[in-house]
Amino acid sequence: MLRLAAQTLRHRTGGFLATFVALAAGVAVLMTCALLVESGWRHQGDPHRYGAAVAVVADRDLTVDVPTVLGETERTTVLLPERGSVPGKVAGDLADVPGVDRAVGDRRLVVTTTAAPELPTTGHGWSSTALAPYRLVSGRPPRSDGEIAVDARLAGPTGLGPGATTAVVTGGVSRTYEVSGVVGTDGTASGRAALFFTDAHAAALDPHPGRYDAVGVLFAQDADRDTVLAEVRRIADAAGATAYTGDDRGIAAEPGSAAARSLALGAGSAFAGYAAAIVGFVVAGTVGLSVRHRRRDLALLRAVAATPGQVRSMLLAEVGLLGLLAGAVGVPAGLLATRQVRDALVSRGFLPDDFTVRGGVLSAGAVVVTVAVVALLSAWIAALRVTRIRPTEALGEAAVEPATGGRVRLVCGLACGAGALSLTVLTGATDGQTALGAAMGMLYLFVLGVALLAPWINQGAARLLGPVLRTVWGDSGYLAAANLRANARGMVAVLTALVLSVGLGGTVWFLQDNLERQTVAQSREGVLAQYALTSGAGLPASAAAEARRVPGVAAATGVRRTSVVVPDRLEPQTVPAQGIDPLGADRTLDLRVRSGSLDALREGTVAVSTARADAAGWRLGDKARLWLGDGTPVTLRVVALYERGWGFGDVTLHRRTLDGHTVTGLDDRVLIRTAPGFGAEGALAELARRYPGGQVTDTARLTGELAEDVAVSGWLNKMLVTVLVGYAVLAAANTLVMAALARTRELSLLRLVGVTRGQVKRMVHAEQAGLLGVALLIGAAIAAVTLTTIVRAVTGATVPHVPATGWTALLGGTTALALLATVVPVTHILRTAPVEGMGVRE
Repeated sequence: MLRLAAQTLRHRTGGFLATFVALAAGVAVLMTCALLVESGWRHQGDPHRYGAAVAVVADRDLTVDVPTVLGETERTTVLLPERGSVPGKVAGDLADVPGVDRAVGDRRLVVTTTAAPELPTTGHGWSSTALAPYRLVSGRPPRSDGEIAVDARLAGPTGLGPGATTAVVTGGVSRTYEVSGVVGTDGTASGRAALFFTDAHAAALDPHPGRYDAVGVLFAQDADRDTVLAEVRRIADAAGATAYTGDDRGIAAEPGSAAARSLALGAGSAFAGYAAAIVGFVVAGTVGLSVRHRRRDLALLRAVAATPGQVRSMLLAEVGLLGLLAGAVGVPAGLLATRQVRDALVSRGFLPDDFTVRGGVLSAGAVVVTVAVVALLSAWIAALRVTRIRPTEALGEAAVEPATGGRVRLVCGLACGAGALSLTVLTGATDGQTALGAAMGMLYLFVLGVALLAPWINQGAARLLGPVLRTVWGDSGYLAAANLRANARGMVAVLTALVLSVGLGGTVWFLQDNLERQTVAQSREGVLAQYALTSGAGLPASAAAEARRVPGVAAATGVRRTSVVVPDRLEPQTVPAQGIDPLGADRTLDLRVRSGSLDALREGTVAVSTARADAAGWRLGDKARLWLGDGTPVTLRVVALYERGWGFGDVTLHRRTLDGHTVTGLDDRVLIRTAPGFGAEGALAELARRYPGGQVTDTARLTGELAEDVAVSGWLNKMLVTVLVGYAVLAAANTLVMAALARTRELSLLRLVGVTRGQVKRMVHAEQAGLLGVALLIGAAIAAVTLTTIVRAVTGATVPHVPATGWTALLGGTTALALLATVVPVTHILRTAPVEGMGVRE
């Protein structure tokens, strides 16, 4: 059968090209998603910073017990949005473990040097040099608060050496230090550059007093590694931290590596699920249509004594060979596409520079097998009808396409429609990630329902559109309506691909637009201040008080951006939050408080967006349990509920609640409102000069910057959605071309009985108008229902925003491509003499 299948492929290249394109493109799309997941799974960061430590104790994630529907408890892990820290006593406990030579606490300070402000740099205490290990290249260690040592990456491009001076900004304050020495490592350094203070000075600058960012453990030479590691892990668990060993030390050294790993795994797996569903729809439809177009050949084989098993084996062999060829093309294409995606993610700040595309063998094997299984299963199902009938009936069965499907197909299609409608209710009753997940499930159930019910939809639409087609196209319209009714089942794959293109693109793309629009609108409308004091190095808490003393300033509010972890119905969610000084906040911010008041915001209290309160089940006056960005659990009383959570974060805390629980301990900006008639610009500019990198900007500019940030964050979703929709549109065009070329005998027969070329063209145009109209109407309806439901659930807006250019491009582009994919092959067919066309194989 393999030899027969290979001969069939060689002599019917054109007929199998469409199937090959669908398979190869599907492999490339899935390979990109799978390889992104595999690369994230393998990414561990660079452990060089702790190269000498056998184990590193740090707190980088949060493990939470979540009750399940069945009453059981599951544990889920959430990456901490702010780096966690460990108590200082942990270093002493670890040092007392037999077999431990040293336990060195490492402080990680956010610093900027004026000598190289563009070079990412961190500050540490001198004792942490033993963890790399660093060695002195020149000079000596720092001995006073006014001295620092710098590593070679900082000294090289700046010329800093022993005796030189440089300004270092940390904690929002600029200080001048003398360089006492330059250090280097024996290995190849990567990641951030480092500078070193004395241990005492580093402790004084650390916004987390009495705590370390991590503790590195150095073993004695004669230590029993397993025994010591077991005790280190016990101490780490008791402190709520984790003991990282081996390559995992890179996660402790560079917390951004854990975030990059989480992003790659999350984005890759999420879109792999969507892509797998789309590829499944497309491959199943294309392979099934290809087999049905060959029903005359298959019927002839049955008539000349080929057994059903032999016919099925031949079809499976053909699809298997096509799958191997598609893998040979799709896997390299996926590798190339993944590298392009990686470069784009790095350039936009989603991934660090050291993130590399790794692996590929596992991804390639899984993807090729998955696509091959779907294709083989589709070919098997499509061949069952032809191979089950008796040989004497085979040719007669091949002459007329069955109008509709069976009862099982009808029941399954109706069940999918009912499931989609039930998810519509669920989406409207939830919000956040739960609503997003329910909405995507609703979208795919709608599309699956349409795919199953397509024969009945096509037949019903042909009957309804018959009078319209006859009125517009005359006799050609009559033929078009008759052909649509007779070929209702043959157009299933075309209808499904078009509906999927419009439904998916119209839902996901415009959803991102609505989220961006809502975020920017709430920020613009909610900021009452005219000016904002900002600094790239951060602002100390005293900056707001200083601003209030400026003549003409009516109110000033310090704002500290962060994230917190809150409970949800299914699992904890990381949500944006802000810490503010509530003094005068009602004159600088309008969060549209629905109940309660921001004036009651104190330590031990919290204000929550209405959407987040509904998701967590909180009401005004309730005790809300959540986790700050560094994993610290807190229980706060809800004193206000507000509506503008998209523009200002779902959680608003008193700024003092965040003290010691953010990486920098600094404010991001101070919102300033001046009294009417006072010109305070000059005094505010003078205030800004007191802070390194400080500047006063118009708050309208902040809104513009927010719009850019939101657009960048939405770029990832739009890029992946573009790939998926592009694949669906390509599949639709591919299917239309295949369907058009399969009509050579039919169109030639019409011309032989007297139908002119012009009438044939008008008939085809009428068919396409009817099919496109139905597909666009159903796809747009699915997109409208899904988009409206989820936008109302997530943002509260009753009517979603759909830009005219967007829906025009989506519908117009799909229509143009569909028409082109039909008109071009039909024009080619009509150039063939009718007598020759009748002799063409089906």
